[in-house]
Amino acid sequence: MLWRWHFYAGLFAIPFVLLLSITGAVYLFKPQIEAWQERSFDHLQLTGARTQPSQQVAAALAAVPGSVLNAYQLPATPQSAVRVLVGQSDRLYRVYVRPDNLQVLATVAEDSRLMRVLFHLHGELLLGDRGSMLVELAASWTIVLLLTGLYLWWPRQRRLAGILYPRLQGGERLFWRDLHAVTGFWISFFALFLLLSGLPWAKSWGGMLKAVRQINLSAPLQQDWTTGRSSELAERRTANTPAMHDHGQSRPSALADYSPLDRLAPRVAPLNLAEPVLLAPPSHRSPQWTARSDAQNRPLRTTLQLDPANGDVLKRTDFSQRPLLDRIIGIGVAAHEGQLFGWLNQLLGVLTAAGLVLVSVGAAVMWWRRRRPGTLGAPAATPPQLAGAMVLLIVSLGILLPLLGLSLIAMLLLERAVLRRLPAASRFLGLASPEIGKN
Repeated sequence: MLWRWHFYAGLFAIPFVLLLSITGAVYLFKPQIEAWQERSFDHLQLTGARTQPSQQVAAALAAVPGSVLNAYQLPATPQSAVRVLVGQSDRLYRVYVRPDNLQVLATVAEDSRLMRVLFHLHGELLLGDRGSMLVELAASWTIVLLLTGLYLWWPRQRRLAGILYPRLQGGERLFWRDLHAVTGFWISFFALFLLLSGLPWAKSWGGMLKAVRQINLSAPLQQDWTTGRSSELAERRTANTPAMHDHGQSRPSALADYSPLDRLAPRVAPLNLAEPVLLAPPSHRSPQWTARSDAQNRPLRTTLQLDPANGDVLKRTDFSQRPLLDRIIGIGVAAHEGQLFGWLNQLLGVLTAAGLVLVSVGAAVMWWRRRRPGTLGAPAATPPQLAGAMVLLIVSLGILLPLLGLSLIAMLLLERAVLRRLPAASRFLGLASPEIGKN
């Protein structure tokens, strides 16, 4: 039964594993790729005195008519163009402004940037919330794939060959088997970590986690991550809606006062928050001027609430002051993105992704070589004898991974009610006879 589960989990999940491994491996190098892409904006030859941040914001807003200030990013170097994020409803634009003469060098929609596209491809297949749920389902079945693979790999003889290293002289069939099993063993822990650390971002799993956390809380829960595309767009709309003024209405962007930036930016820069550092005006998301580190290495993140009159820090929230679950998830996400412990984290991520590709290719080769003509090649269906521990494991996985549980029930009903009643389908899937699929 476990071999059959392993087969079907692989048949469904492997295309997703290949896509997520490749896109994830590239995304690990987001800082290096974006630094290379934007290199022309960070080595400007400035010819005059620097203008005030509020003037730079005004130039950016003029480049995107009808927009409001979302955030002002402190320049990384004196020669860097200023990055100003401006928004319209749920749209976000990055405007590059020369700090000396206020020339707008470029205006880029945030969702069209290469690494942002890759992020959405990796997390939701560019399909929004539905894609996020599909990726979550694939991740859930990949967890089943890894757990059943470890059980099937578990050594039943006292030998190391074929367990910890592949046998290279036993023929082509043995080579592919060992390459698949041994590689799978060495990367299984890291692959499971990547799968689990990505779940909080998923629309279904992450949304349910947030709903559970919201119980008994009077104020809306503020998380440092979004759950699916709709959550991200909702966060943007909130951040792009200016705070209410005295008459209970949002101030039009033309009347918004961004002059506090001229006092806040010089006060925040010497604090040496982890880059990039974003200064944001009051909005529906936060009633105060804020400065926050948006570093991918999330344990380095700090958020400040600022007094716009004199630039004083009213409140400082470091990573260590956040709720325990937020810290656990933040550390997991930083490691998932390859930013927790430098280049070694990136290397480990690349090796894990490469191992997943190798395991997937080996599985496809073995399946194609072993399957009999006219069949899918699945292991034969035999009546399972489930121990109590196995039943508990299956039920636990179905509860902890709800999309997995629902798909298990749907598959069981489909097999019992439909597929076993269709002779051709039953033979093709190995349901009709124990001999079909045995190899």
